Amino acid sequence: MKNYPKNIVSIHAHPDDTEAFCSGTLTLLKSKGYDITIVSMTAGGMGGINSTEKETISLRINEAEKAAQYLGAKYICLEQRDGFLYDNEKIRLKTIDLIRREKTGIVFTHLPFDYHIDHRTTSQIVETAAMLATLPNVPSSETPLAMTPLLYHTAPLELTDSLGEKIATPHFFVDITEVIDQKMEMLSYHRTQIELMNVMFKMDDFFNEMKKYSQELGKLAEVPYAECYWQHLGKGFQKNPIIQKVLEPYIVSV
Repeated sequence: MKNYPKNIVSIHAHPDDTEAFCSGTLTLLKSKGYDITIVSMTAGGMGGINSTEKETISLRINEAEKAAQYLGAKYICLEQRDGFLYDNEKIRLKTIDLIRREKTGIVFTHLPFDYHIDHRTTSQIVETAAMLATLPNVPSSETPLAMTPLLYHTAPLELTDSLGEKIATPHFFVDITEVIDQKMEMLSYHRTQIELMNVMFKMDDFFNEMKKYSQELGKLAEVPYAECYWQHLGKGFQKNPIIQKVLEPYIVSV
């Protein structure tokens, strides 16, 4: 088993995505000695109902910083525009720089066929950046990594793709029952999302719905609360099951 750096970077599209999709697992990994960096591609500026884009950006960055601080993690925003995220050379290089600078061993991001276009674009950018992070010809000011990071994909809401179809069975689940309160505490900082989710999805209780989602995944894994993942096993990526080994008592295979 290769010795990967104990540095994890979770790169998702919006400030509350890491908290919603993998904060329970990150909490468990933090307890195992991993350093965590939470990254959002955008500051979620379109996610304000009674605030301007500029005001919303300020609010959401503040929420994300507090949530990360609760975990003992660092928060970084890559300052792309919410709803107008494009895969281009500039953001690929910015993401490569970040992955290298953090001396990353493990990366979390969305699935490439997630329901949300910003999520799908983020996945594409992150996959490319992780693959190129070791290559010396990349025009980056940061030192190339010695080893390609492991790449894990998080689950979209309802386990559906952009057309509402059920997606492939996850590679594994993580039992987050003992850290569900910490997950919910991290989510609780994202108060701007309460009204947004009500307007977008007619969701009356955003936080409780996120808890219910963890329960739904738990039912699939036959535990009270769970999160689930796909490890990127395509050509060009390392295939060592590090998370599955480190969190073995919490892993439910399918």
